[in-house]
Parts: sequence; structure tokens; C-alpha cells
Amino acid sequence: MGRGRAKAKQTKVARELKYYSPSTDLTALQRELHGPSRFDELVAGRSVDPVEPVEDDDDERWVSGGR
Repeated sequence: MGRGRAKAKQTKVARELKYYSPSTDLTALQRELHGPSRFDELVAGRSVDPVEPVEDDDDERWVSGGR
């Protein structure tokens, strides 16, 4: 006795799992199944040079000549 509530909960959970359809990213699934594309290989093989910051020299002052 007392199993009715537990069985009802199990039935509810089973029904939710059966009819639950999460949103699927089909593009990501396709990439995973087929491996990396040629574009991904090209991008991964390219090295990107880091941009060095430009330092401002506050000590240098421009002097206008001719006045």
C-alpha cells in the first residue's frame, strides 16, 4: 500500500521524458558528425600577429617654427 503516489510520479516523469523535445542545434550536430570543415582547418592554421600598443611620448613637444 502507498505505492500509488510513487507510481503516479514515475508515470509523470516517464511521460515528460517521452514527449519532451528540446531544441536541437542541427548545425552543431552536423559539424560534430562530419568533423571540421575545410574553412575551420584554414582558420585554425592561420596565425594572427598580436597588435602592439603605440606608446605616446609626452616628453616630445612639437614646436612651431617661423613665428
